[in-house]
Amino acid sequence: MSQSTRTRTDDEHLGSEEHLEFRKGTPVWVLAVKWLLLLAVLAGAAFVIQRLIAEGYWLMVVLTAFVALCVVAVYASKGMIPAKYLLPGTVLLLALQIWPLVYTVGISFTNYGSGHLGTKEEAIASIEANSVRQVEGSDRYALNIAVAEGQDPQLGDLVYLLTGPEGTFYAGDIEGLSEPLDAGTVETNPSGRIIEAEGYQTLSASEVNDRSRDLADFAVPTDEGGIKQIGLSEAFIGEPTITYDEASDTMTNQTSGKVYVAGEDAEFVPQDGQGQPLPQGWRTNVGFDNYTDALTDSTLRSGLISVFIWNVVFAVFTVLSTFVLGMLLALLFNDPRLKGKGIYRSLLILPYALPIYVTALIWASMFSTDFGVINEITGLSINWLGDPLWAKVAILMTNLWLGWPYMFIVCTGALQAIPEDVKEAAAIDGAGFWRTVTSVIMPLLLVAVGPLMIASFAFNFNNFGLIFLMTEGGPFTGGQAQIGSTDLLITLAYRLALGGVSPNFGFASAISVFIFILVAIISYQGFKRTAALEDVN
Repeated sequence: MSQSTRTRTDDEHLGSEEHLEFRKGTPVWVLAVKWLLLLAVLAGAAFVIQRLIAEGYWLMVVLTAFVALCVVAVYASKGMIPAKYLLPGTVLLLALQIWPLVYTVGISFTNYGSGHLGTKEEAIASIEANSVRQVEGSDRYALNIAVAEGQDPQLGDLVYLLTGPEGTFYAGDIEGLSEPLDAGTVETNPSGRIIEAEGYQTLSASEVNDRSRDLADFAVPTDEGGIKQIGLSEAFIGEPTITYDEASDTMTNQTSGKVYVAGEDAEFVPQDGQGQPLPQGWRTNVGFDNYTDALTDSTLRSGLISVFIWNVVFAVFTVLSTFVLGMLLALLFNDPRLKGKGIYRSLLILPYALPIYVTALIWASMFSTDFGVINEITGLSINWLGDPLWAKVAILMTNLWLGWPYMFIVCTGALQAIPEDVKEAAAIDGAGFWRTVTSVIMPLLLVAVGPLMIASFAFNFNNFGLIFLMTEGGPFTGGQAQIGSTDLLITLAYRLALGGVSPNFGFASAISVFIFILVAIISYQGFKRTAALEDVN
């Protein structure tokens, strides 16, 4: 055996002994904490899986169980050291990046939106429940309105907390009545109305009023018909006036005799073609219809082109202007002859420290035509936020103010990392200040700042907050209420999804996919150019 081989073998043996000594010396409390944490993960996964099973999300059940098993397998073993570091990042990547992307793409191939949220069976049950009329002489329930504990009162699924005539307690939601609630988990007032129930959060009078529109379309389906609210503290059980016939796949209004058939748009439409469809439809696959609508509809096509052009101009101008201003100020405050640089730098980054929703609203008030500071100081009478061109200028000025401190910080750090001997060599070769900046400093600066400029472009390409807070995408001209003059693709997608009378999440998701593809292509080209700068190092 050669001397080098013997030495390497001895080192490996020594390393294994040191590893065993470390393992033997691991405190018991460390191992106990590790296993307690693993048990906590398993308990949390079991709780989540139980809730997912109750909701019928079987794919998520499988994924959650798989992740929990991976956590146990990786952290319970003595080896797999790289996996111990990679697993958290991988799980977060899948949960926060990959899954939302996959879900958005899936939604874009459906008609998911207002009136098309659930299955056909759920739509039928909802139509029948909402059409109930009180049966003469039927009993009434004492009512309180709630949401599941932990849900947002403004957005959570509505629940009726009911007290029957015989004193039995129930919880009713869109799925129907629950089994009778345990009286020990319920607190009532003297009249028997539930005021607290385990697992539920009752709504205040103001919260009930805020959700009056949701409550108008809400009823608890039952075998006899449905339970519907009457006033704030009572509900009645009634018979549906619209019933479904499974054999013919039709719904009939028993009062008027009007028949509704399943239409192509996944909703029940009048068989005679006269009148409006029933309000609840169902979610179904529409293929590439959302994509073709975005590309073929004349109004949307022309609007999307103008929005896309402004979107690119907004992002490119913002990145370039903030970089140039931030770099120039960084060069100025990087001069060793300047005194008090720390104080000046601290003051200059204040705009970056303020929340955007505060700064954007302040700038919007400053651009006000009637009492804005800008018109007062300059003596101008420009309708900054009411004219399409000036609204764009106002937004670009505001975003320059918001963005240059970030570039100033980045460029300051990059400049301080450039060796002084490089600058001294340029000076010895006879290069002046601007020659040194353009030929020496800038290439080295772009190596560090280039990827961050691409990230800034991607952020500003989807800068929803600034546009929405300052103009909400407006002004709207030419009688157009759907596409504004300062809309970005992201604000347009938001308006289509949530801002209209009939939100269309599927169509908005298709536009989001377009945005993703565009940003990915532009970013890829930018990273290719940035990679070429690495040779400068």
